[in-house]
Amino acid sequence: MCGIVGILGATPVAPLVIDALKRLEYRGYDSAGIATLEEGCLTRRRAEGKLRNLEARLSEAPLKGLSGIGHTRWATHGKPTEGNAHPHATDRLAVVHNGIIENFRELREELVADGAHFDSETDTEVVAHLVTREMRRSNDPVTAVAAALPRLHGAFALAFLFEGHDDLIIGARRGAPLAVGYGEGEMYLGSDALALAPFTDTIAYLEEGDWVVLSRGGAEFHDKDGAIVAREAHKTQAGAFLVDKGNHRHFMAKEIHEQPEVIGRTLSHYLDMANGTVRLPVDMPFDWTKIDRISICACGTAYLAGIIAKYWFERLARVLVEVDVASEFRYREAPLPKGQLAIFVSQSGETADTLASLRYTRQMGQHVLSVVNVQSSTIARESDVVTPTLAGPEIGVASTKAFTCQLAVLAVLAIAAARARGHIDEAREKELVRELVSMPGLVAESLKLEPGIESLAYELRKASDVLYLGRGTSYPMALEGALKLKEISYIHAEGYAAGELKHGPIALIDEEMPVIVLAPADAWFEKTVSNVQEVAARGGRIVLIGPEGAAGRAGVEALAEVAMPAMPETFAPIAYAVPVQLIAYHTALSMGKDVDQPRNLAKSVTVE
Repeated sequence: MCGIVGILGATPVAPLVIDALKRLEYRGYDSAGIATLEEGCLTRRRAEGKLRNLEARLSEAPLKGLSGIGHTRWATHGKPTEGNAHPHATDRLAVVHNGIIENFRELREELVADGAHFDSETDTEVVAHLVTREMRRSNDPVTAVAAALPRLHGAFALAFLFEGHDDLIIGARRGAPLAVGYGEGEMYLGSDALALAPFTDTIAYLEEGDWVVLSRGGAEFHDKDGAIVAREAHKTQAGAFLVDKGNHRHFMAKEIHEQPEVIGRTLSHYLDMANGTVRLPVDMPFDWTKIDRISICACGTAYLAGIIAKYWFERLARVLVEVDVASEFRYREAPLPKGQLAIFVSQSGETADTLASLRYTRQMGQHVLSVVNVQSSTIARESDVVTPTLAGPEIGVASTKAFTCQLAVLAVLAIAAARARGHIDEAREKELVRELVSMPGLVAESLKLEPGIESLAYELRKASDVLYLGRGTSYPMALEGALKLKEISYIHAEGYAAGELKHGPIALIDEEMPVIVLAPADAWFEKTVSNVQEVAARGGRIVLIGPEGAAGRAGVEALAEVAMPAMPETFAPIAYAVPVQLIAYHTALSMGKDVDQPRNLAKSVTVE
């Protein structure tokens, strides 16, 4: 969600903080700010909107301090105005904050009664005044933060800069990630290792409940009880990835076109290409034959990857799978038999609802497996076993390459489970692996359809509503197509199981509504064709995504036909992700929308 950067430097830090915040723009934000110490005195610059507005402010009134904190804010409490932008400050300190302080109203009333004056609508300003009150009692920043943290309820990451203390930054985390970077005579704090990559490749992560005291000489970590603890520093490869658009107009376009490479990279991590078998790089801490039930839990696009995986696990491994939206899962208090498997899917590995559900399943005695793109993330660290995707940093808010890499990992796990449980033999395993190995090439072939999809987008941009239909694994792909279109074009779209058409959605169909049908050459093709004919009979504008000649086989005239290459049916969703991504991208682009940072959305949702 929001981005945090803190630097104790040897040269003026404002340009460095801005550069680091730019690397966090993918998270989504609507205001930004920075605070530094000028001869020991706190000085702030804040701006509504994008970082370029803050840079303009700094060009007019530069900051020269050697210590500073910065923030990109995604509005939760209060509008995205300059007055609500972080850092928030008192006469003693400045603070930046990711997350939500759930009890801010009670604390605000208490602090107002105690004489505090508030200038913003945010929950964050409560933190500034609470720690300031403790400083007036102890006159020591470390003691003040230690006293204030237990009063805060909710999920947060915090960074404090203190008046008169130019060799001190204090950070704290509860539910939202925070990392410490080590330099030569310099120290760094960030909500993402990617932000710190230009400065250092040596990173330590705060564990849940930790807080840390930084000076240029190093870092002192404290656990939730205040005890001094050691947190191991690791070398990170975050700086190895070039976070730029390359030859593409947008990060989303670049990431769509990276999919053949990153899917292949991910598969090579899990497959023995020479023998044509699955080769998991880690031992599973459970016996597949004793797993009778798998719970898959995720949010957004990752949730839809989980629904597709349900088909694979149930069909190949013959094991019951339940898939839940993470924000609902733990609250329905599902009874989970001990010793079963829970799989959590998250691009960032920091998704708050998914992490909370993980902790619920652990309490219920489940084996915990995570599919994440960030191996150092909280979800990864709290899992029994991690099966990483190797998509590299995904900057565009709408997930593309992370989604297809999640599918690749989940497909491998389904094959491994099927073989271990005796439901497929070696020959079938090799056949399935060959099909998976063919997917990067098929994704590359699918990308060649882009010019036709770009032309289609000029028709779709006129629509106010769009319907997506599919059967089998194409049903969750229909949901994903509708989600992508909504996310970045803001056109209302819905995905339905094609068999549900007659149970309500058919009432919406008229001569104005585009109906996008995913119809691969699978066991459901003929039934899907019958639904296409029902749409045609009511004048619907059909876009058919399927094998070449699918419209002719259906006996309908289509607004457009996206002729996909021939492919094995089991893992077809990996390739069929490409046209739905491109349809959303080019439709939004033709409408002049910001495809990388759509309104109201954040890349990493670290609050409930």
